[in-house]
Amino acid sequence: MSEKLIVVGKVSGIFGVRGWIKVFSFTEPRENILAYSSWILKKGNESQELRLLDGRRQGKTVVARLESFDDRDAAADLNGWDIFIRHAQLPKARKGEYYWTDLVGLHVKTVDGVKLGIIKQMLETGANDVVVVQGERERLIPFLQQQTIMHIDLDAREMLVDWDPEF
Repeated sequence: MSEKLIVVGKVSGIFGVRGWIKVFSFTEPRENILAYSSWILKKGNESQELRLLDGRRQGKTVVARLESFDDRDAAADLNGWDIFIRHAQLPKARKGEYYWTDLVGLHVKTVDGVKLGIIKQMLETGANDVVVVQGERERLIPFLQQQTIMHIDLDAREMLVDWDPEF
């Protein structure tokens, strides 16, 4: 089985003249992307693993300096590349907490045994997160543990929900 990679951001531009890049971070808070010392950058069929040398929050964005990139022109070539980390780089989730990336792809069934489909994605809505389940049709289920989400078994790749299949 190939190693699981997680997209955590994207190179969105250059910063200064010494090879620093601007980073659009998908982590929360944004600067958490800097906690991972090794990044895998991908664009199309190309990929390269680079060590993070330095980084900081700069206003509403994050800026970073990567090994082998020490001038503006070289850094400009990274614009638009996606930033990935290895799943193994993530800290172990606490009991009852889950990384969204681990939930995507789980089979979802109701407490009555009705199969609803597979988790396609997770959405952040502000009030609560939402599980997007794709089956014979798409369903949006609030991610409320012990209310709508009754049990998650990552090993069995299954989520048990208290949800009306007609809804």
